[in-house]
Amino acid sequence: MNKLWKILIVAVALIPAVTFASEGPHGETHKEELTKEEARANNTEYVKHHTNDSHDFGLFTNEETGHHIGFPLPVILWEDGLHVFMSTAFHAEEGNEHGVAESNGKYFVIGHDDGKVYSCDEHGAILTDVTTDEEGVETVSQINPIDFSITKNVFVTILMCIFLFWLFRKVAKTYASGLAPTGAAKFLEPIILFIRDEIAIPNIGNDYKKYMNYLLTVFFFIWFLNLAGMTPLGINVTGNIAVTFALALFTFLITNLSAKKDYWMHIFWMPGVPVPMKIMLIPIELVGMIVKPFALMIRLYANMLAGHIVLGSLIAVVVFFDSYFAKGAFVGLTFFMNIIELLVAALQAYIFTMLTALYFGSAAAEHAHEEAH
Repeated sequence: MNKLWKILIVAVALIPAVTFASEGPHGETHKEELTKEEARANNTEYVKHHTNDSHDFGLFTNEETGHHIGFPLPVILWEDGLHVFMSTAFHAEEGNEHGVAESNGKYFVIGHDDGKVYSCDEHGAILTDVTTDEEGVETVSQINPIDFSITKNVFVTILMCIFLFWLFRKVAKTYASGLAPTGAAKFLEPIILFIRDEIAIPNIGNDYKKYMNYLLTVFFFIWFLNLAGMTPLGINVTGNIAVTFALALFTFLITNLSAKKDYWMHIFWMPGVPVPMKIMLIPIELVGMIVKPFALMIRLYANMLAGHIVLGSLIAVVVFFDSYFAKGAFVGLTFFMNIIELLVAALQAYIFTMLTALYFGSAAAEHAHEEAH
């Protein structure tokens, strides 16, 4: 069994290295035609392509044509009305060289640098809006419609939610029979007990049960999405600050909405502290309420995005080396970094869950305040 796990870990770590290294940013056959500046620009574009969100789901790239092969996703926009169409409308083709999508008399195009949708004219020129402040200074801004699209990150998030629901429903049925757990339950049970016994109970106390559903959900949601990001599909959900912001916001809301009287007393009128000091501590404690979820958001976002950028950069660099020794060295380094990323995937889920439990514990704690306190 131990040998099987070692083989599985090595295989998972090799998937991105082998797949991306064979693909390259623009194919190895174009290496000699590129200058250093062009190669650097291509590497940057390659890393951005595998870390940024997109309006379609790319599976792989055709090296001969340079076209990305995958499947489209629905685009849902609001600008003077609802606009719904598939992302294939943005594909540049004969008669639509600029990749302009037309819907109900409005035209839209995807920005090359940031992948956002902009309003444009029929020729692909992005429309701008000029505003003037009180001092007469004009500011030119590009016009963005309100975007409710099912992007790649949204699509993967929905799939992960469905998968987690199916997985744990299946696990729950194995316990309904009253027999020993089988299948996935044998793997998940120790992890669930670890979260309960080593994270929830020590940090929250007697009220841990009402928080367990959220703690288990957030741990497995982050962990599985981190593992999905290790595949060669360019999935980077937890490296998207909007996703980490939403997770941190849920933690913030649950902490403060379920907090007991003692929690608010220690923020607005700390017991046993002189009145002048209490007044000084109130703004500090209020800032601390915001800083805690902000730290959760930034820590997960920065660590996962940085890992994807480092791996993508290492893989992209391999293509442009002439020396096989250098190629082999970078492939080995990439393999090592993939092993590290597997550990980081679980570690970041653990840290987020642990800190969340600490915040819940502070909200659920009750202190015995004595007169001499």
